[in-house]
Amino acid sequence: MRPTPTLLACGIAAGVLVPALLLIDGATRPGYSLWHHGASQLGAGERGWLQTANFVIGGLLLLGFAAGIRRALPPGRAAVWAPVLLVAGGLAMVVAGIVPTDPALGYPPGRPEVVTTAGRAHGLAGLVLFAALAATPFTLARSLDIGSWGWALYSRWSGALVIAFAVAAGLAFRLDVQGVLRPAPAGLLEHAALLVGFAWIIAAAARLRRRSALAEV
Repeated sequence: MRPTPTLLACGIAAGVLVPALLLIDGATRPGYSLWHHGASQLGAGERGWLQTANFVIGGLLLLGFAAGIRRALPPGRAAVWAPVLLVAGGLAMVVAGIVPTDPALGYPPGRPEVVTTAGRAHGLAGLVLFAALAATPFTLARSLDIGSWGWALYSRWSGALVIAFAVAAGLAFRLDVQGVLRPAPAGLLEHAALLVGFAWIIAAAARLRRRSALAEV
């Protein structure tokens, strides 16, 4: 397979792998609740290595996708900023995989809930990832709008929903920690933000691959 389509396929692979493993592992992990607990908490406790690998491999796939976008798009602002955002998101995912989050909301069971430097670094990496997942659809909303206003609309809604779900997840987490709302749906909202963001990445990668194929005909 030619280099550019292969790099673009990295986006499809990341979009499938990351949320699928998070949801499957979360649904089958003892003591873990998809409603209650954050996605990053799967990197701790039993089978934590699985999500460490998921984040690292997913991050590397995003780096490959960024390179594919840089090669596939004509020169312009989108061809510069979309890869920059995806590189930032990919590196953030790798960091989030290597640096574990702190125990929280009773997971992993039996572990004291503390705030560490590693936990803060993990949280910052997560913030960068969500920012990249939200901003990239806005950046490519017009660039991939090939005779269809629906793509631009879908992209903008995707970016807006990632922001809304991520912010709501953060608020739900705070309410839960403060005892205002227990159990709050922080996990559900965070998983929703990731699912929307990576679904858009799959769609963008597939659209770019079709565009590249048409350009070569």
